Amino acid sequence: MDKFILSLDEGTTSARAIIFDRESNVHGVGQYEFPQHYPKPGWVEHNPEEIWEAQLRAIKTAIDRAKIEPSQIAGIGITNQRETTLVWDREGKPLYNAIVWQCRRTAEMVEEIKREYGAMIKKKTGLVPDAYFSASKLKWLLDNVPGLRGKAERGEVLFGTVDTFLIYRLTGKHVTDYSNASRTMLFNIRKLEWDGELLELFDIPESVLPEVRESSEVYGYTKREILGAEIPVSGDAGDQQAALFGQAAFETGMVKATYGTGSFILANTGKMVRYSENLLTTIAWGLRGRVSYALEGSVFVTGAAVQWLRDGIKIIQHASETEELATKLESNEGVYFVPAFVGLGAPYWDQFARGLIIGITRGTGREHLARATLEAIAYLTRDVVEEMEKLVQIKDLRVDGGVTANDFLMQFQADILNRKVIRPVVKETTALGAAYLAGLAIGYWESLEEIKDLWKAEKVFEPRMDEETRERLYRGWKEAVKRAMGWARVVGAK
Repeated sequence: MDKFILSLDEGTTSARAIIFDRESNVHGVGQYEFPQHYPKPGWVEHNPEEIWEAQLRAIKTAIDRAKIEPSQIAGIGITNQRETTLVWDREGKPLYNAIVWQCRRTAEMVEEIKREYGAMIKKKTGLVPDAYFSASKLKWLLDNVPGLRGKAERGEVLFGTVDTFLIYRLTGKHVTDYSNASRTMLFNIRKLEWDGELLELFDIPESVLPEVRESSEVYGYTKREILGAEIPVSGDAGDQQAALFGQAAFETGMVKATYGTGSFILANTGKMVRYSENLLTTIAWGLRGRVSYALEGSVFVTGAAVQWLRDGIKIIQHASETEELATKLESNEGVYFVPAFVGLGAPYWDQFARGLIIGITRGTGREHLARATLEAIAYLTRDVVEEMEKLVQIKDLRVDGGVTANDFLMQFQADILNRKVIRPVVKETTALGAAYLAGLAIGYWESLEEIKDLWKAEKVFEPRMDEETRERLYRGWKEAVKRAMGWARVVGAK
């Protein structure tokens, strides 16, 4: 009987399940969206039960479409939206909505902490203090949900990112992996342990924290009543680290960019912990007794800007329309869009930046906004790659995520970077990375060399733009960004 790996890819807007075979072929996919909740301006929440229900439906759909039995699943890998913060009791019942990584409710709190403790936090965690990470979200929950701190001090509260919540629901084990722990702003990435000084700073009892394990090992077995079989859950990684793994970027200096709700660019730095003033240092994965590190540039809004064109101002009906609209123009005609809906991430780290469209004339139309949106995604990626190049030698860029189907964007990305952009055959690299980690733990795949041989390029985009045009366009982008920065403070908005 053939065996398969089930990958759970729990994202910001939907839960997915994908079934892979040994050659990385996809046999079944299930995907269900779940609601986004916005209780106040700048606040973003998810209902954990809605995440769980969407994930279960996705699993069952993927198994049905693959026409297999649960007993044919050799192992399960999990990858997830990172930093999103959940608390639940020992029965697995959520005690509040999940506070999503995009949520800005703790921005002022973090600004105060950053002034005095920013350097210490960066040294220990590799992170630039920001409301993006889990620590301030967990502190907010403990301080603001009635009775929660008391329960936590009595050992009745469990904290975790989404991977931890799913593993707990599936197996009853309270665990996470190094990659997810490194995104909480509470984990010492050198000592590989929860940091007592940071727990004291954020006033968080250690009893709420999960056990931290490698990214590829058996954490527990699924309860039979959930999936109909006891299946090892044997892989776990944050979505961006999983994508790096799925791109077979195992060597120092290999870089990938995942274009999703936001864009995330990671460069493998191997066993070296490299610090950048404007980038994050993060754990890529823990595997077979060794931890690998990465430099990361987190861009908060890219694909979400395309969604805004569709759902917010309704100038398109489908994301794919942006390519057709953009190619109607020979240039951007001076129109730039800075999609700073929730501030700017790397390399700017401005929580108070806000979205800006500049260069509008009476002749500006849908095609200009579509093109400016796609170009912004490429400019934001270059911003990060330029920072990475100060510490790591980069040759080309491996890309993944839904928006990579847009050939206009991929060509413009190659042009504005002046380097090759490589799109792989298997575009489900995040889910695939989680599957590889799960499979390696149980011997489904034997080695990294075997996985490297499975990776294949589907299309290579070569740079074609002349240097003068490239640099002129990029200068315009940098000027637009300057005008967007700090806007929320200027107008007194939150």
